[in-house]
Amino acid sequence: MFKELHPNIRTRIYLSFLSKVVSSMIFPFMAIYFTEKINAETASILLIINIAVQFLANLYGGYLADLIGRKKIMVLGELIKVFAFTGMLISNSPYWTSPWLTFMMMLLVGISSGLSNPASDAMLIDVSTPKTRTYMYSINYWAVNLSIMIGSIIGGWFFRTHLFELILAMLAMSILTAWLTIYYITETLKKKDVPQKQYGLKPLLNSYRIVISDLPFLLFTLAGIAIMTIEFQRNNFISVRLAAEFQQIQIDFLSIFSFSIDGIKVLSILTLENTLIIVLFTAFTSKWVQTKSMQKMMYVGFILFTVGYSIFTLSNHFSFLIFGVFILSIGELIYVPCRQSILADIVDEKHRASYMAINGLVFQAGKLIGAASLFLGQATGAIGIAGLLLFSCLSGIILSEIALRKKVKSLNNLLEIQQGN
Repeated sequence: MFKELHPNIRTRIYLSFLSKVVSSMIFPFMAIYFTEKINAETASILLIINIAVQFLANLYGGYLADLIGRKKIMVLGELIKVFAFTGMLISNSPYWTSPWLTFMMMLLVGISSGLSNPASDAMLIDVSTPKTRTYMYSINYWAVNLSIMIGSIIGGWFFRTHLFELILAMLAMSILTAWLTIYYITETLKKKDVPQKQYGLKPLLNSYRIVISDLPFLLFTLAGIAIMTIEFQRNNFISVRLAAEFQQIQIDFLSIFSFSIDGIKVLSILTLENTLIIVLFTAFTSKWVQTKSMQKMMYVGFILFTVGYSIFTLSNHFSFLIFGVFILSIGELIYVPCRQSILADIVDEKHRASYMAINGLVFQAGKLIGAASLFLGQATGAIGIAGLLLFSCLSGIILSEIALRKKVKSLNNLLEIQQGN
């Protein structure tokens, strides 16, 4: 069935897999990099700035993709990445190191991702059909998780000792993905004659006016941000805490060989566990939850997700960390398909692309709050972050409940009006 997919889809899955493998070697550990090279407070500010810039680029990238074409924006994003990774390589060479130039290059990476991701998502929808879409997203989700698993393992073991080589591999892969995008991706948007004024801020805001006026959707989006805040603790407070607090331990494997693990390595092991569970059980869990109440199962998933991350946040005991990641992985497997199904039901079909573009910002906002939590972590420690996780979980449940009730009420009112006419 994979060969029956549109060539753009197959190419994009390959591109996503390759780029995620190398980016997962480096970017999940950048909070540690900036904390060690500068300090935790400055690291938090830098990560917040990077996420905010990507947030704005994402909005504008989606708008431009509908105006001038998917491929042009995707190619632009890939070329910016090649330049940025070259700068990162220079600023982390054996002869010269500059965390500030590294940060500037990270800003460019954020801009390139913000520009190209909406275009890529729109292109996938353009060339897929309702019959192939479920399979397309399933195989892409599987490939992304597998690539993150591979990249996180490599990064966890070599980030501190071979950063230059990892960035070199990332640059080489970026050149390859740029070449594949240029020569194997075809344009899927019909050309438009676009007046100059349509590139400004006013038409951009007007294009999202309908979405912003949909209160139930906005509340549901805020709920998603609350849950993403929990997830992005992994690459921020939790990664920094484990790097600083986790005591190196010796693992003896069946008396055959032994090895030691520190905080960064244990983070890669836990990421591997999380990804393996998702890769192996996504299909089974998706079928299982379809027979249940989507809304109730989503809330169960939220709770398990939070409990697992709370253990992940508070414990330095390897066995407890393994258990915590198992719990959060089960929660993730439950809530993700439920939330996606509910989201598909509540968006306006006539403006689906705009709705999904705003929904995509859930991840950027979650990253932003996750990066800001480095401040809270410095002030309150793990207890304060655990409190934030609890607050985020309750907010996610309450906001989702209010949003869905309002949506049902508005649909009932519309039905009554139509019946009256």
